[in-house]
Amino acid sequence: MTEDLGNEKKVRSEELVEEIIRDLERKGVTINDEIIKGVRSKVQERIKEEVVREILVLEEARRDREKKEQEEKEKKIEKKKLEAESFIRFNRNFRFQHMVLFTSVIILIITGMPMKFPDAPLMKQLIHTLGGLESSRLLHRAGASLLIFVAIYHTLYTFLSRDGRRDFLLLIPKWKDVKDFITMIKYFLGKSNEKAQFDRFSYVEKFDYWAVYWGCVIMIGSGALLWFENFSLRYLPKFILDISKEAHSDEALLATLAIVIWHFYNVHFNPSKFPGSLLWWHGRITKEEIMEEHPLEYKRLMEEGKKKREAEREQ
Repeated sequence: MTEDLGNEKKVRSEELVEEIIRDLERKGVTINDEIIKGVRSKVQERIKEEVVREILVLEEARRDREKKEQEEKEKKIEKKKLEAESFIRFNRNFRFQHMVLFTSVIILIITGMPMKFPDAPLMKQLIHTLGGLESSRLLHRAGASLLIFVAIYHTLYTFLSRDGRRDFLLLIPKWKDVKDFITMIKYFLGKSNEKAQFDRFSYVEKFDYWAVYWGCVIMIGSGALLWFENFSLRYLPKFILDISKEAHSDEALLATLAIVIWHFYNVHFNPSKFPGSLLWWHGRITKEEIMEEHPLEYKRLMEEGKKKREAEREQ
């Protein structure tokens, strides 16, 4: 490419010399060999400077391109390395449930808040955007149907699958969670350098899980009574529905605040997670993450892997 550029500029320099000589002759300037030699020398010098400058630009662009290609290559190698050293934390079935859950919750929050605060200007605008109050109610019931579906699905998953039973048992709060909580409070206050050693689920994740569990019981139970109001009033006194309405409304606000403040901080706004983990999408956790966040689980997995390899060698 450099040789082609040089040849191109050489041809162009000769053309420029000819043009300059013709211009001088048209202006009546007497041209002799000495002048032609001087013009040619200056033109060639300028062309040479231009060629050198363009070569430097091209060389810099080539180095930048090669640097980017090398960085991309290193990123791919690092990604493959991390994938090779990562662990499946949530299986496909669990991830599906989580996606349905957060879809239903988002719909319920967007359509539910205008019903709780109908006089707020922002909520009025939201109702208008959703197509009116009736459309908002229909969407709310669609979100509620998704929540009921995932609640039933998760119950069946818990009882019928091995991973579901394992996780459910590991999510039951234990005395160790209280000790872990106290240990982390001391750590956050700077009273200790020791961090709690978590197994598969920390007390934070257990709180998340059981908050959702409790929320589903309240929201689905009270929501069903309100959804089928006439049927409910045939068998229940009115004050039960009044209590259900208050419970449904207040629990919805509490759940929204818990999700926005507690859950979003832990999985999105925490400096170590920002802008957010993709664990809910691919289900994998890196070796570094599991060693940092769930060291007891990592240790257990290593011991299980070691025992499995020893058993295979004995066969």
